[in-house]
Parts: sequence; structure tokens; C-alpha cells
Amino acid sequence: MSTKPRLIAFDLDDTLAQSKSPVSPIIADLLRQLLRNHEVCVISGGNYPQFESQLLGSLDNLDDELLSKLHLMPTCGTQYYRYTGGEWSQIYEERLSPEEASAATRALEVSARELGFWEARTWGTVIEDRGSQITFSALGQQAPIEAKKLWDADGRKKARLRDRVAEALPELEVRSGGSTSIDITRKGIDKAYGIRRLVEHSGIGLEDILFVGDRLDEGGNDYPVLALGVLCHAVEGWEDTAQFLSDYLANDLVPERVGPSAPDLV
Repeated sequence: MSTKPRLIAFDLDDTLAQSKSPVSPIIADLLRQLLRNHEVCVISGGNYPQFESQLLGSLDNLDDELLSKLHLMPTCGTQYYRYTGGEWSQIYEERLSPEEASAATRALEVSARELGFWEARTWGTVIEDRGSQITFSALGQQAPIEAKKLWDADGRKKARLRDRVAEALPELEVRSGGSTSIDITRKGIDKAYGIRRLVEHSGIGLEDILFVGDRLDEGGNDYPVLALGVLCHAVEGWEDTAQFLSDYLANDLVPERVGPSAPDLV
């Protein structure tokens, strides 16, 4: 990429904000600045109410023109929202069937119990039906950040659980999500799918997109975007993102490409 991207896309948890927490005033201000000259997309495993509480609540002073340049893709791109006519409207949703949702819920609980990962102490819902995605959170949706960090520091528990559930559900897509979570969607749907749909609806090409995420490692839930050939920038937390955006806005910094060249859309 020799020129600045037209659109910058971000993961949410641990990229723009701490897990399940609102974005900081620093990030909110940087996003406001970015929206003046760029389209911005946020794509994450969280559901739309999470986007409202973590992101939109901190961007409450944006005018309609800037909000119209913001693309929201909850549940890994299985849902897509745009701001039109003074309100947020859903453009599409890839819902799981009742049978698929039931099978996913059952496989998650059975597998977690068999592996000894079904915890006695939790904070909030452990298995959540988000319509287009079933999400397992080992310690519950509202677990403290420190507890989540301690539960699976090296990622092995989550990897074992993901593999066990994927074996039980070959007809569905099973991915590692956040620090303690597993996400299940329809087959073939991941963040790369979401980015492809973004291209389809926005008319912005893959070569004009920059993606920022904390899980670009192989097996991470941001990796499909990297494998798609999108220009990517890796971070380890919202502080890294804030530093990157500060440098980018101040110096027109464009990072070197990470990963393979972008393939043709099919």
C-alpha cells in the first residue's frame, strides 16, 4: 500500500478497549479524529448491545456525518450496522437455526464438563445465544479482567476446548474468541467473511483497508483477516492502538504489509 488506507478496521476487546469495558477517552478522541478523513469499521465477537456500551456510549458527541462513516460488525461480521436516517440500522444478520443453536449450546457444555473447564464460580452468563453466534465464556460474560487472565494464561485450555467442540460440530464454524471464550457461527463465517461483506456493501477494496487487532497469530480470531491479504497492524492492547493511531494521525504513518498479497474476491 503506497497511499493511506480509505478504511481502518479494528477489533474491539483488547484492541480498542479492555475486555467488556468502555473505550477510554483517549481512544474515543483518536477515533473522532480518524473519522474526519477515513471510514472506520469495528468488527468483534461481541453482540450489538456490547458495541453500544463499549463503543457508541463513548462516541456520543459525533455528528451524523461522522457516524455515517462508522461501520459496526458485531459477532465476527455475522451482523452489520450502519447509521442512516438518524439511527443505527441492521443491514444483514446471518442467524443460526434453532437446531444449530441448540447443538452448539449442548456441545459447549458437554465438552467443557468433560475437560474439567466448567467452572463453579462465574460472573454472568456462561453460554450466550447472540442470534448469529453462540459464545462460551468460561468465567461468565462479566468476569473480572484479572480472573480471565489467570484462567488460561497460555491459551491451552481454550485451544483444547475449541478442538473438542469443533470435532463435535463439523457442520459449524468453531473459533477461539477472547481470552476465555469460544465462538460458534455458521460454517465459513469468520472475520474474513465479515471483511468480504464490508467490501461488498461499502465498495472499498481490500487493498484500501488497514486492519488493527490483537489476535493476528495463527489460530487467533483476527488471523483470517491477515490470511485474506488485508494490510494488518498487530497490537497487544488498547494502549498500543492509541500509540499507533497517534503516530498515524501525526505523521501519516502507513505500516508495511503483514502477510500475503490480497487475493481476488470470489
